[in-house]
Amino acid sequence: MDLNLAGKRVLVTGASRGIGLAIVEGFRAEGAEVVAVSRKSTPELEATGATFVSADLAAPGEPRRAVEAALAADPRLDVLVNNAGGGEVTDADLLDPLGGSSATWENVLALNLGAAVEMTRAAMPALSQAGGAVVNIGSSSARDPRGVPLPYAAAKAGLNAFSRGLAEKVAETGVRVNVVTPGSTRTAIMTSPDGYVGRVAASMGVEHDTLLAALPQQSGMVTGTLIEPAEIARAVLLLASPTMPSAVGSNWTVDGGTLKTP
Repeated sequence: MDLNLAGKRVLVTGASRGIGLAIVEGFRAEGAEVVAVSRKSTPELEATGATFVSADLAAPGEPRRAVEAALAADPRLDVLVNNAGGGEVTDADLLDPLGGSSATWENVLALNLGAAVEMTRAAMPALSQAGGAVVNIGSSSARDPRGVPLPYAAAKAGLNAFSRGLAEKVAETGVRVNVVTPGSTRTAIMTSPDGYVGRVAASMGVEHDTLLAALPQQSGMVTGTLIEPAEIARAVLLLASPTMPSAVGSNWTVDGGTLKTP
């Protein structure tokens, strides 16, 4: 299937590893020009041939600066993928029923919601000129916040509402806004001993590998396995493609059957 993405100019945040890296690789394979934004690059990202822009998107003004840097050499922009997420959550935050300190909430909300809003605000003139697309990366935790840091779940729920409302408001410009909602995906957050699952395992006194192996069943994934980042990337490419002009304001869930409500 030709997705008509060859020659398109794409900006991807959180691009150095995991889902973001897979998205960059997917667009590059389709012949798109990609600007990749993250705090640090990686050898894997460099191997894609994408143009790299360094930015800490949780910091004030950094989302706009990243967009301006991307457009400095070429003012075209056809697709914006807001993938940057996560945030700094301490071990003490994991034990706090309110999700952690005010500083934790501010950081997580800034990275997972505020950055997407400000990236989109800065990119919208160029996207409107191109009749382009915005694809935001959500999380199944927005609809099922059990077992994840509360600030993260709340931020992703806000991202869903922002995306749906924005889709209505900018439709007349030709810009399409959609969301991809991943479930538990095989990224460093899951697989690294220093990642979220590894830290939860340590706090529970169980082996990381044991908890990771049990996670698909415990989270209700009928597939019994973690999702590969490349599968999330394929959903993003489809929503970004001009061959899907009627995909507007949608939320595509790729979660292995975790969410049980329609």
